[in-house]
Amino acid sequence: MNRSTERRLLQIIVALTCLVPLWAGGTGVAEGPAMLRGVEAPQPADLDSHYRYLSGILFAIGLAFAACIPAIERRGALFRTLGLLVMAGGLGRLMSLLTQGPPSTGHLFGLTMELVTVPLLMLWQRRVERRFSHTS
Repeated sequence: MNRSTERRLLQIIVALTCLVPLWAGGTGVAEGPAMLRGVEAPQPADLDSHYRYLSGILFAIGLAFAACIPAIERRGALFRTLGLLVMAGGLGRLMSLLTQGPPSTGHLFGLTMELVTVPLLMLWQRRVERRFSHTS
């Protein structure tokens, strides 16, 4: 595959992947913890505040990943920083799984995105970055 085709494919996959934090973060900001199955209103104000705050950060991470897309071959430092943030969150989610038991399917999907998909995308972005820097 030539470097331009690989770059375009990475851009498409990252764009699709960005939909996850944009949807989950946006929904979390709008609905708070009520978006979770089995969580009934009213919730403690501190829980609602913290949940919406973290959802806002998740939404912003999605926007920042999306901002990398147009020049993805030149956004390595930002892409890796965002990836490390996501992976740190995934490690927190993994700790919850180990101490509290398995969460719902949606949260298991998130865990897979955070600890499998994002690291693979980071490696792929680095490959594309190198291909463009060595032949420019």
